[in-house]
Amino acid sequence: MKKLLPTSTAGSLPKPVWLAEPETLWSDWKLAGEPLQEAKQDALSLALHQQLQAGLDIVSDGEQSRQHFVTTFIESLEGVDFAQRETVKIRNRYEASVPTVVGPVSRPRSVFVEDAKFLRQQTKQPIKWALPGPMTMIDTLYDAHYQSRDKLAWEFAKILNQEAKELEAAGVDIIQFDEPAFNVFFDEVNDWGIAALERAIEGLKCQTAVHICYGYGIKANTEWKKTLGSEWRQYEEIFPKLQQSKIDIISLECHNSRVPMELLALIRGKKVMVGAIDVATSNIESAEEVAHTLRQALQFVDADKLYPCTNCGMTPLARPVAQAKLNALVAGAEIVRQELLAG
Repeated sequence: MKKLLPTSTAGSLPKPVWLAEPETLWSDWKLAGEPLQEAKQDALSLALHQQLQAGLDIVSDGEQSRQHFVTTFIESLEGVDFAQRETVKIRNRYEASVPTVVGPVSRPRSVFVEDAKFLRQQTKQPIKWALPGPMTMIDTLYDAHYQSRDKLAWEFAKILNQEAKELEAAGVDIIQFDEPAFNVFFDEVNDWGIAALERAIEGLKCQTAVHICYGYGIKANTEWKKTLGSEWRQYEEIFPKLQQSKIDIISLECHNSRVPMELLALIRGKKVMVGAIDVATSNIESAEEVAHTLRQALQFVDADKLYPCTNCGMTPLARPVAQAKLNALVAGAEIVRQELLAG
């Protein structure tokens, strides 16, 4: 019998101190060359152990092999110059220095496939792997070549599809595309963003997910959230079309957000990863707090389609805090699971 409420993380876990600066987003690597590759694999093994120790049902690499959830993938592509940088507004709310698209983009080699193979060799648990979504990729660059957001997104979607097919062949069970830009550019999401995402999953037989968050807990994002009022209804703009899309799973942040749970009714029929752990604080949720969030979600999501997970961005947390939060997630899911089984 398939397990009810399978638990997972949305993405990153804290990196060990010998790999990168602890409790820091997007820290530089402390090593280079072959020692760096070995250190990444050691960190991946440690992240896997952390997840298995907590009892997670669906595991990941914890994003141990990437500095940044978007640019680490882009670094391996041709047509993007990281030395030629421009300042652009990211997610329509803060400025950042970004690389420039200077020519046709292409993927000369796989990016994460060897890491996925390494993870697959170490566990029989289902594996989830995260890739940046095409709309978020174009929103993290300056385009001096295509000069068309939808055209560049389509090219990235084709590249992502190549990577995704190789990840699937390496044994990945769920491929997740991170699309925080979906919470900002609503018209573009509905006009061509979801179509680009569907191009990225074309031909895949494994499960596919899209993760749509409100951003990491950096100042620009926390200040933006303060302007969103008592209810965060951004999902309302894109859920109807996502509900009709070919994406299998929609991953959201719920705990300690102001997202009205009733919005989940707009994606009824889809599998939903419900973020029941707040990663913007070091306070440890109780199992009952997690269970409360899941019970709220179950009013609008069928039990066999609900996946408890963390919100995204655990990298800045201290590792003991992250471990305790994973433990709380699993414990809270078990409370609700037993309630469901008891009828």
